[in-house]
Amino acid sequence: MPDLAAAAHHLSPFVEIDRADWADLAPTTRLPLSETELVQLRGLGDVLDMQEVSDVYLPLSRLLNLYARGARDLHRSTSDFLGERTPPTPFVIGIAGSVAVGKSTVARLLREMLARWDDTPRVELVPTDGFLLPNAELERRGLMTRKGFPESYDRRALLRFVSAIKSGASEVRAPFYSHLRYDIMPNAEVVVRRPDILIVEGLNVLQPPGPGNKLAVSDLFDFTIYVDARTSDIENWYVERFLSLQRGAFANPQSYFHRFASLTEEEARTRAHNIWKNINEPNLLENVLPTRARASLVLRKDSQHAVSSVLLRKI
Repeated sequence: MPDLAAAAHHLSPFVEIDRADWADLAPTTRLPLSETELVQLRGLGDVLDMQEVSDVYLPLSRLLNLYARGARDLHRSTSDFLGERTPPTPFVIGIAGSVAVGKSTVARLLREMLARWDDTPRVELVPTDGFLLPNAELERRGLMTRKGFPESYDRRALLRFVSAIKSGASEVRAPFYSHLRYDIMPNAEVVVRRPDILIVEGLNVLQPPGPGNKLAVSDLFDFTIYVDARTSDIENWYVERFLSLQRGAFANPQSYFHRFASLTEEEARTRAHNIWKNINEPNLLENVLPTRARASLVLRKDSQHAVSSVLLRKI
């Protein structure tokens, strides 16, 4: 008789595909991006080259294109069944993961690659940073040191935004967040007008409904991606990114973090580790990492920032 406990241990809702096998799934088409475009998309600290795009993101973009096409086919069949003629709503992709894991780069890259497929030419990207509460409100609530935690977002506004997208609204507006000012810009907006695909990227986009809520924003996504790596590796990436910013963007007098520009490298490294240990790591372990199992697909990175395997939820 088989060992049922051992069998249960190996049961998983995901199929894990190593990088080499995943790369073999790439379409036999040339890469849709140039080296110059890739450099413009790459985030600080990301080791993203044309080989990574070819091996990992070309097959992923094709898979997402197939899912989006399947959703349109299902809409068409359902409309025929109901005797209705309504346009399909945008296919919404959620991308989650820790600070410094590279999810913003993944989102930007997929936006560009998905837009190169003939049947999904209009792709929009909305980071959830725009739904953070303004700094003044965070200060009033005593939440500035918990910026990025679920309670620091206007979750109702984010839910209304994605609900309007999925209802087929012709135009939906989102707040704009300035990373230079580290705050919401009161006179700026992001306008989304019925794209084929909308990508929503952020730390907590896979959160389940909060207390007293029946619906989470993740319930409105058609496909979700979690960018994963060891916590120790992400900490190293965060520290190195902080040092790069300290030598660059923080030098701008308008930067919220300009006060860090004069730190020595040792002082900056110590400050980065402290921020990670006191804010980013607790948020990752308490709120972000527990949502990984809710994703449709997990991109698992190695210590060099390269994707080593892909976990795809079984259908």
